[in-house]
Amino acid sequence: MIVDATDPDQVDDALEQAAQVVRAGKVLVLPTDTVYGVGADAFDQVAVAMVLAAKHRGREMPPPVLVGSTRTVDGLATELPMYAKILIRHFWPGALTIVVRAQPTLAWDLGETNGTVALRMPDDAVALRLLSEVGPMAVTSANVTGQPPATTALEAQAQLGGAVALYLDGGVRADSSASTIVDCTGEEPIVLRHGALPAERLREVLGATVLHDSPPSAADEETVADGDADAAGEDVVEDAATDGRVRGLHVVAGVRPSGLPVRSGDHRTVPAHHSLQ
Repeated sequence: MIVDATDPDQVDDALEQAAQVVRAGKVLVLPTDTVYGVGADAFDQVAVAMVLAAKHRGREMPPPVLVGSTRTVDGLATELPMYAKILIRHFWPGALTIVVRAQPTLAWDLGETNGTVALRMPDDAVALRLLSEVGPMAVTSANVTGQPPATTALEAQAQLGGAVALYLDGGVRADSSASTIVDCTGEEPIVLRHGALPAERLREVLGATVLHDSPPSAADEETVADGDADAAGEDVVEDAATDGRVRGLHVVAGVRPSGLPVRSGDHRTVPAHHSLQ
C-alpha cells in the first residue's frame, strides 16, 4: 500500500500509519534526502532480516542505521572520537555517513558487522519525523540488489512488491549523489568513499586532525559496475543510508566489518559481541 506524505493535510496520518508499521515489526519504504530506502526497526532482528530478504541480500552486507537526532549517536556508538563529534556537529543532517564502533550492549543484529555500524542522519523532513517517532531504523536503498535505486515510491513498489508492508510516498527523490563515508573507528579519520561532501570541506572543520584518503589502488581491486553495489558501504553500496548510486566504487582486497570496502593495509580489529551478526 502506498500512502501520500506530500499533502500537508495528509502527512500526519501517513506518518502515523508508517510508525505503526515499524512498531509492528514490518518493512517500510521511506523517502530520504537521496533516494528511497527500505527499512525496519534496527532493534528488531526478524524485521532486519526481512529487509535483507526483500533486497535479496545476505547478512554479509549489513544495512546502515538512520537516526533522527544527533543525540542518538551516544546510545549507539562507543569510544566516539572528538573529530567524529565535530563532523556530526557540522554536517548532520546531511550527506555524511560515519562508521563507528557500536555499543557492545546493544540488543540488535544488523548482520556481520563485527562490532561496527554505519550511521547517518538524513536531511529529509519526512524521514526525520518518522525517525523521531520510531527511533533508529536499519535502512538500505529501496531496490533489489543489482537493480537501480528507486527515486519514487512507485519505482520501489515495482521492485519490492509484497515484501514491503507500506510505501511512504514523499515525492520524487532524484538526488543520486552518494554520501561521503568516513571511518571514525581509529585515532584519525579515513575517507572510505568520496561523495557529496568533498574531503576539502571536511578538512576545513577538522583543524589539526589529519583526514586520510583511502583511494582504490589498481593493483588490488577490480571495478564494480553501477547498480550491484550497496549504497555507501553496503553491497558495494546502493544505499539510502549511505546513499543510492555509487559510481566508480571499487572492490578492494578486504572488506571492513561494516561491509564497507577497505584496502588491505588499512584493516583494523574491532572486538565483536554476541548481539551483532
